[in-house]
Amino acid sequence: MKGRDAISSREAKVEEREIFGKTVKLLAKSSLMEAVMVELAAGDAFAQESSHAGEEFKLVIEGQIDVHVGDKMYLLGKGDWLWHRSDVPHMVKNPGHTKCVYLTIGTPPSFI
Repeated sequence: MKGRDAISSREAKVEEREIFGKTVKLLAKSSLMEAVMVELAAGDAFAQESSHAGEEFKLVIEGQIDVHVGDKMYLLGKGDWLWHRSDVPHMVKNPGHTKCVYLTIGTPPSFI
């Protein structure tokens, strides 16, 4: 998206990437942020906590996710969102019996 003022889903090329054994879709990335669509099977999780500079925003599209941030746990369902500092150890898992899909937007880009 370098050198562009805007880009839409109709003109962008979505890239699938393998991260921590999970396939994620990189929707948009610039020098300041990235937007990633994540799909987790029932009971699946990112097995390790991570921490890095920046901030993250997560929006649940389908199913539910548990987001652990520091010593707190947030159970989010469809339409729920969470903002958190990325320098606090965090992890996401799918506690449900169906797949979950969520969007995560991070600044600065650090997921992919």
